Amino acid sequence: MFRQSDVNKLVTVFGGSGFLGRHVVRALVKRGYRVRVAVRRPDLAGHLQPLGRVGQIHAVQANLRYPSSIEAAMRDTDAVVNLVGVLFERGRQRFTDVHARGAGVVAEAAARLGVPLIHISALGADETSPSLYARSKALGEKLVLKAKPDATILRPSIIFGPEDSFFNRFASMARISPALPLIGGGATRFQPVFVGDVALAIAAALDGKSKPGAIYELGGPETRSFKELMQYMLTVIERRRLLLPLPFSLAKIMASFVGLLPKPPLTTDQVEMLKRDNVVSAEALREGRTLQGLGIEPVLMEAVVPSYLWRYRKAGQFSGRLAS
Repeated sequence: MFRQSDVNKLVTVFGGSGFLGRHVVRALVKRGYRVRVAVRRPDLAGHLQPLGRVGQIHAVQANLRYPSSIEAAMRDTDAVVNLVGVLFERGRQRFTDVHARGAGVVAEAAARLGVPLIHISALGADETSPSLYARSKALGEKLVLKAKPDATILRPSIIFGPEDSFFNRFASMARISPALPLIGGGATRFQPVFVGDVALAIAAALDGKSKPGAIYELGGPETRSFKELMQYMLTVIERRRLLLPLPFSLAKIMASFVGLLPKPPLTTDQVEMLKRDNVVSAEALREGRTLQGLGIEPVLMEAVVPSYLWRYRKAGQFSGRLAS
């Protein structure tokens, strides 16, 4: 990978305009890297420009379904980061196409060009999972390492931050619903990780702090159950809501209906994922394949989440008694 003195190196970031992407771009430009953001709609990536100096960030068109566009986006690059992923399937955006085949195409191109690759997977990646999302992530990892054995793979747990799809989703539901569902009773354990820490992990890997061919598991400093996360979220937004245990069987029925919405709050595949804990493994901890192993001390939820969930309070920025 790069040395700290390697300023002005060019890094191509696939999927760099999204939630995680903007934090990755910010972390890289602060280190002096030039960033080429490869996205399907470059015209929608203008919000990234203020993150760097003039000319430091450049958006180009690329689509994982078209290998020629992938290789064109990598032209003259010094390293590649692949962040592309989808949370639910719509139209031609299928899990297997994006997380597996697309990841393989990026890795093959990186191998041909002889450039380092950082691939972002997910902590739940598992070939035996009942979730298609998790299986596609695992297949993607397999294809990446087959094409480029020295690639570094990062598996974050659920990511929190100002634009996250977890706390924001349930806080939004709490504004209008008298009850929130605890899928499977709310016992599933998570290790939420701050989006800024994931971005720092990617930058650290580019700086040469990761082991080639290794899979790192990125989790925050605390493990909480789904129920505990909902209780914490309600405390932050100062609302009292009933937390209603919902068996997985009933959750799948509900998800089969709400999953048809343009941006579904829950899908049947996500219900399957909730059947397994989403925490860093003992093996990864033992071998140092964690945030701490990359020299990063993870940030607590309490230090970040209130700074953006306040907008869901009845009193806004002003904290007061629990609202009804």
